[in-house]
Amino acid sequence: MDRTTDGWLSGFIGVAIFSGSLPATRLAVAGFDPVFLTVARATIAGLLAVALLVALRAPRPARSDLVPLVIVSLGVVVGFPLLTALALRHVTAAHSIVFVGLLPLATALFGVLRGGERPRPAFWLFSGLGSAAVAGFAFSQGITASPAGDLLMLAAILVCGLGYAEGGRLSRRLGGWQVISWALVLSLPPMLLVALLVRPEDLGGIATPAWLGLAYVSLFSMLIGFVFWYRGLALGGIAAVGQLQLLQPLMGLALAALLLGEPVSTSMLAATVAVIACVFGAKRFAR
Repeated sequence: MDRTTDGWLSGFIGVAIFSGSLPATRLAVAGFDPVFLTVARATIAGLLAVALLVALRAPRPARSDLVPLVIVSLGVVVGFPLLTALALRHVTAAHSIVFVGLLPLATALFGVLRGGERPRPAFWLFSGLGSAAVAGFAFSQGITASPAGDLLMLAAILVCGLGYAEGGRLSRRLGGWQVISWALVLSLPPMLLVALLVRPEDLGGIATPAWLGLAYVSLFSMLIGFVFWYRGLALGGIAAVGQLQLLQPLMGLALAALLLGEPVSTSMLAATVAVIACVFGAKRFAR
């Protein structure tokens, strides 16, 4: 398997894992406070990352890698989980998932700024069309319905795109699993402290679906998914492989309907199909 194909396959596996993140978060916030959920998932994943780094005797990152690792940590370990958890108090998982269609554009923009990539002009056309389809869906739903939820999701997309691009750039030298593991380790002390301070008084009253949601976002969304995702970005290119995120809304909408019983409207499906169609055009002109 050549390097590019390997990158796209790894990226697809990462996207498939991430597609369950918002439905799982929706389940978790039904029983946990969003702040506790954010720090708890980071703490659990951070402890697993410590065990992984020790077991595999991974070398320590260079001092010059610390700032990029902090950016990754703030973007994908703290920022995106917290902002999406807050947003899901205002909007449904199905509604929020469609905003994920903006992630490829955000990732590509930061890939240019931080990763030095230079996609062809036609790439931006297709990437922009996919993002426009997502924005059109959001406004068609009536922005006054939940402006707070939509703004929180947009902020989450921006910080996540930066974390993806920075992690993809750093993975070229450190490797995908090392990048997310060290980012989790850096955030572990404050996350553990806050988790202890804001933990629920009665954990026995938390329903099973909320625990399952916490388990998924801690193990898969916070660690395993990034192992594949950062590997894909490093091998196949940040802007190019980043377009695979356009597939995430369709997978997520299916999961939201199957697991949560949330309605999936015709406009949601239309927006999702439109952004998926754009990924093929963007892929062709990514380099």
